[in-house]
Amino acid sequence: LFSSAEFYENLVSSLWLTFSGMGISILLALLVSYAAFIPFFRPMAQFVVRCRYLTLTGLIFLFTLLTQNGGQLKLSLLVFGIVPFFVTSLLSVLDAINKEEFELCQTLGMSRWRTWWEVIVVGRMDQVLEVMRQNFAIAWLMITMVEGLSMSEGGLGTMLIKSNKYLDLGTVFSLLVVVFLFGIAFDFLLATLRRWLFPYTRFQISDQ
Repeated sequence: LFSSAEFYENLVSSLWLTFSGMGISILLALLVSYAAFIPFFRPMAQFVVRCRYLTLTGLIFLFTLLTQNGGQLKLSLLVFGIVPFFVTSLLSVLDAINKEEFELCQTLGMSRWRTWWEVIVVGRMDQVLEVMRQNFAIAWLMITMVEGLSMSEGGLGTMLIKSNKYLDLGTVFSLLVVVFLFGIAFDFLLATLRRWLFPYTRFQISDQ
């Protein structure tokens, strides 16, 4: 597998799709989650959360009409599949904030926007990164499914489907190992980045 130029081309295609989808999904999920603290936008955030029950297979025709090529189609499907899970996890983190933290900022004379920035954005940045790490696994697993729904422009998912179709089991299991190892590597890198940016996360406060 490693001696094939086709493998590296498809690997680059999958990685580019993953990082592009993750970047867009993170921005959209943060925007929706932070806006949910404004009562007017709360129903929209709840609707996005409900969208995680929609299946991508049934929506591929709609996204095909809305996109111009296979690359945009795969990216749209990936983002649509990731964002609801991101928003669900982020809202659970933000909703768990104690009211005392907001009251403390008000006692210190902070404005409403300064309180929002300190408590919600800065104060929960380490947990947001942890949510990103956990949901990255979902994104990486969805790559092969999305590339299977739209096989244009290649990708590891396309290679898997073609190899499985022709019963090339050696390539199939080799690709599965590659996907598995890359997933573990990404998880380790994100966990390391979180500990480096937020050293206090290495310590756990005991209840005793």
